[in-house]
Amino acid sequence: KNNVLIHRDMTKRAIYMTQNLILASTSPYRAALLSQLGVSFKQIDPRYEEAPISTEEPYDMAARLARGKAISGAQEQRSQEHPIQNSIIIGSDQVAHLNGIVFGKPGNFERAQIQLASCAGQWVRFTTAICLANDKGEILSEGIENYDIKYRQLSESEIDCYLKADMPYDCAGSIKAEGFGITIIDEGRGKDINTLYGLPLILLSKLLRAERLYLLNNIN
Repeated sequence: KNNVLIHRDMTKRAIYMTQNLILASTSPYRAALLSQLGVSFKQIDPRYEEAPISTEEPYDMAARLARGKAISGAQEQRSQEHPIQNSIIIGSDQVAHLNGIVFGKPGNFERAQIQLASCAGQWVRFTTAICLANDKGEILSEGIENYDIKYRQLSESEIDCYLKADMPYDCAGSIKAEGFGITIIDEGRGKDINTLYGLPLILLSKLLRAERLYLLNNIN
């Protein structure tokens, strides 16, 4: 599953402005990535509970969570004292997985040790989904992108040294690829390295263009 685009009710699209972009995430990593597009945006906590479903496929999980964040973000911004009218809310979620096993955010050193020991020498897929919603919470478009990395073989001492250096406890797969995590990667393959970082910018730009929001015309 790759780059699956769904556009809803294309004949009744509103005209959006880049200053009306809202990122439904408190992640500093996603905010930094979105900033690379040179547009202004507001960041909001979607207050969405990322509850897992045991029988769910990783691709479906990423899409569901991105959708939930976008819809919850729209609800949250409508409750603000000065809500942004005619806005686009960006929801995104990443799932790291290997042979159907999902590697979530480890949360602490011990769980990260276990994850990296399991991933060492293996190809792991990072599936990142994006969902765009309007300020009414209606889904406009959504898509999925993948990026695969092969973790290199790691000794226990290398795992411990890496975790102490990067502390990737809030990162899926226990790797902060934009940091020291690059040193534990053997190979990578995919369309957009930003998919690995948590927000596929090529896909996001395509989804925004589908909503007639042209970034090059609005770079700050």
